[in-house]
Amino acid sequence: MAIDTTGVKLEDRPIAQVREEVIDQLIMNYSHNIISAEAFERRLDEATNSDDHHVLVKLVADLSLKPDNAYQEQRERSFTPNYDSSDASENERMVAILSSNDHSGQWMVPREMELYVLLGSVDLDFTDAVFNHQRVTIRVKNLLGSVDVKVPEGVNVVSNMFNVIGSTTNKAPSMGGRQAPQIVIEGVSVLGSLDIAIKKTMKEKLVAFANTFKEAFRTK
Repeated sequence: MAIDTTGVKLEDRPIAQVREEVIDQLIMNYSHNIISAEAFERRLDEATNSDDHHVLVKLVADLSLKPDNAYQEQRERSFTPNYDSSDASENERMVAILSSNDHSGQWMVPREMELYVLLGSVDLDFTDAVFNHQRVTIRVKNLLGSVDVKVPEGVNVVSNMFNVIGSTTNKAPSMGGRQAPQIVIEGVSVLGSLDIAIKKTMKEKLVAFANTFKEAFRTK
């Protein structure tokens, strides 16, 4: 059996830890062409949706290949935040007056951001952003404008907006761990809107990582 079931009783182990081991096992075997892409995604769906220890273990019961050091190092680089503020700015101001302003791609996230929006729009896409600080504060002053924030799963978002005939919608649940980046959005919105949503799910990130690792293994 791929997952070690000796020692602590399986049901007494943290479900998140068991799930992570199962997902690592799936990625490792998929990257070495032991299971097909279809089988990998099907089992990955089951692994991310199940809270049953025994169901999780059965997903990799027929897979003997275990993650090696190369896999662990690549996973660490891809999923563990590395906060280094040496090259990051502490504060950034974005102004959108009768215009639009946006950040997307691999941009460096400062510790604090100030958004001034008047009859304009600001789009902040944190999907591929590089976090240099664990806590990021965004202060918003929005009059008759719109602010659109996109984040990946694993980034915690807290909204403390004061709305005057405006709206704030937060569809990005805080599901990141203790070391995950946290974005705190505060300020005032008058006749404006603030929308926060997830752009890339954890499953999408895992599939992308699996394909990257598979390609790296193929080129060796």
